[in-house]
Amino acid sequence: METEYKVRLEIFEGPLDLLLYLIKRDEIDIYDISLERITQQYLEYLQAFKELNIDVAGEFVVMAANLIYLKSRSLLPADQQPPEEDVDEEDPRWDLIRQLIEYKKFKEAAAQLQARELEQQRIFARVGDGVVPEAAPFHLGEVGIFQLINAFQTVIKRLEAREDLREIFGENFTVSDKIEQILQQMANGITVKFSALFARVASRVEVVVTFLALLELIRLKQVRAIQPNEFDEIEIAPIAR
Repeated sequence: METEYKVRLEIFEGPLDLLLYLIKRDEIDIYDISLERITQQYLEYLQAFKELNIDVAGEFVVMAANLIYLKSRSLLPADQQPPEEDVDEEDPRWDLIRQLIEYKKFKEAAAQLQARELEQQRIFARVGDGVVPEAAPFHLGEVGIFQLINAFQTVIKRLEAREDLREIFGENFTVSDKIEQILQQMANGITVKFSALFARVASRVEVVVTFLALLELIRLKQVRAIQPNEFDEIEIAPIAR
C-alpha cells in the first residue's frame, strides 16, 4: 500500500454540512439530535478521513472539540453545569441547534437558486427556422465526499463481518494499480455500482487503496459519482471526453 499517498480533494463542504448530512441520513429532527450519537458519528467520519489520509480544514477539528465539550456538559447534572456567559438555556444543545437551523436555511436558499439556474439552462431561444432545440436533460445528482465516506464505511463493516476475512500480508496494493482496474471495469463507457468496485476485495487494506483510487479518479475528472435517486446506491460513471 502507498502509505505516503495523500488525497487532496477540494472539500467545499464544512463541519455544519457534515452534521446536517448525519441528521438527514438518520432521518431525525434537528431539535431531537442526540449529542452522544452525533458526536460519535462525527468522530467516526474524522477517523475515516485520517485513515484515508485526506486533508481536512482545521474547522472540522474545532467542531469535534466543541461537540465533545457539549456532550460532556450534557452528562452533568444541572447544578454542576459550568458557568457560561450570555447563556440562558440549560440545554447545551441549543446554540448548536440554532447554528444548524440558520445554516440549513442558507443551504436550502442556495439549492433553490441552483435549481432555477438549471431550469434556465433548459430554455433555448427559438432559432430562425422556427425549430426549438430539444431541452438538455438535468444532470443526475452528484455525490459529495460525505456520501462517499458513508458508502466506504458500509463496505468496511460488511467486510469485517465476514467470517472468512483474512488480512493478506505481503501483497502490495497500489493506488495506480487500482486506478487501472477501475478504468478496466468501466471500459466502453460502462457505469458501475459502487459496491461492484469492492466485490472481490479480500482485506481492509485493499478496500482503502481501492477507495483512494476512486477519489483520485474523481479528482482528475475521469469519473463522477452519481445517485439517480436519494436512496439509490451510488454509481460511478465515466466522464465523456
